[in-house]
Amino acid sequence: MNGPTRTPVAIVGGGPVGLMLALLLDRHGVPSTVFDTAEAPHRTPRGNTHNARTMEHYRRLGIATPIRALGLPGEHPTDIAYFTRYNGHELSRLPLPSRNTRMRRTGRAPATDQTPEPVHRANQMYVERFLAEHVRTRPRITLRLGRTVTGLRQEADRVTLRTEDPAGHVHDVAASYAVGCDGGRSFVRRTLGVHYEGPGSLGQEVLGRRATAAHLRLPTFHRDVMTGTRAWSYWAFNSALAMNLIALNGEDEFFLLTSSADPDRTGPGPLADLVRRAAGTPLPVEVLGHRPWTPGAALVAQRFTFGRVLLAGDAAHLFTPNGGFGMNTGVDDAANLAWKLAGVLHGWGGPGLLASYESERRPIAHRNTTAARELNAALGTVERPAALEEDGPAGTAARERVGDLLRCYGERTHSLGVQLGARYDGSPLVAEDGEPPADSWGTYIPSGVPGGRAPHLWLDSWHGQGSSLFDRFGTGWTLLRLGGRAPDSKPLEAAAQARGMPLTVLDVDLADGRDLYGRDLVLVRPDQHIAWRGDRPPTDPEELMARVTGSVAGTKGAA
Repeated sequence: MNGPTRTPVAIVGGGPVGLMLALLLDRHGVPSTVFDTAEAPHRTPRGNTHNARTMEHYRRLGIATPIRALGLPGEHPTDIAYFTRYNGHELSRLPLPSRNTRMRRTGRAPATDQTPEPVHRANQMYVERFLAEHVRTRPRITLRLGRTVTGLRQEADRVTLRTEDPAGHVHDVAASYAVGCDGGRSFVRRTLGVHYEGPGSLGQEVLGRRATAAHLRLPTFHRDVMTGTRAWSYWAFNSALAMNLIALNGEDEFFLLTSSADPDRTGPGPLADLVRRAAGTPLPVEVLGHRPWTPGAALVAQRFTFGRVLLAGDAAHLFTPNGGFGMNTGVDDAANLAWKLAGVLHGWGGPGLLASYESERRPIAHRNTTAARELNAALGTVERPAALEEDGPAGTAARERVGDLLRCYGERTHSLGVQLGARYDGSPLVAEDGEPPADSWGTYIPSGVPGGRAPHLWLDSWHGQGSSLFDRFGTGWTLLRLGGRAPDSKPLEAAAQARGMPLTVLDVDLADGRDLYGRDLVLVRPDQHIAWRGDRPPTDPEELMARVTGSVAGTKGAA
């Protein structure tokens, strides 16, 4: 074994969070090396929802458009539909637009529409494959698939990782920082002696106890069973079973989630029989793979930051699937962490910059895991009486009652507040000014109060690439001068330059911009969250820049 190879950042885990962290670091000019035990990206289904904030992060990297082409065909509806059985009665349907319809609506949206990138449904296995291919085109990123991390040692100035390749050869890697993005069974977290905290399985029958996830091929499902309006998520919901079939490619591949099969005893044959029972007809079923799975958890690691080692994604928090918050929270972890690592490695970040990662992201993990668990619990309270499948008046009444409950539940799954409303109030990197809007999981209220995501604005009527305010933000910091009458910003620019901060100055003359942000000057962080705002430069611009880069302790007020 030769001496250790070196990398600024070692990323353990090559799933979507690890790959996104590498790509975001690359955008900031920081090389990294990604290690994953698997020799190829996963080819089994996992998460399906890429929420608006995650799509915005993809847009920053220039990959939102190709990712939006993955998954369902452009005109395939993304409805969530509930049936007694798939060839039986439809209980309820939450109509949701196809990919093409969403983008047509975005193209016609008003100037103050709050995201340039609406939610997209594409299974994680497709997106992970795309991200891995994209990573290979980036010279600053080294992707080591089939390389298992077997040891981790932290020293004053480095982290040394011991890795093993498929041939059994051992390689040591020295990194300035290491990030564990290695999932719910994280080697990094366990090596650090850190445990999850929070409630585990709910114990309810519908996705609240140990369950089975499976990858299926159903070649005749859409042709012979679901002959009406298609959906993205098909639920079978009756007294005997509860099952969710998620359309993957809009044709013949599906992702099955069910608590109606014992995950420790089931196999391809029993699973195929269960699907036929749910369908109400003997359709052909091919089980491509299956695994046990435990929904209902809301677990958060005791700590996210340990000197030069940090945790992100499922290694830091573990979700129930309802709401699709898990992977998306992990991608937002990566966005928060990437610029802070870059700031420290490039020399303009102070000692408090990386420490703020835990204080900013751990409360968001608690917020989002709680929201997902409550959604899961709400679904479990919906009754499934035997009368649901009866043809007489009792059956009609039962279906109407349960359908109403499912419609109410469906309305609760709208989660723009969770997607866009994460705030870092109280962070030492944020200069507080004003009262933030009340937190709401379902509703997002744009606000220029520091700590939140910068409100979005379309700058022209075309609504294409380059039309979004976010497209004009710099790779690093952005100083917005709003309303066409902003005061001289030279003191702020000079303070940033003296510290070595990458700063873009952007003039936005539209009145809507000044109205959204509430001040003439706004300092936006590299992760698109607001650090400071004011109608004039602060009396001590150098102190402000020291504060927002983690070089001094924060104080309240805009100075």
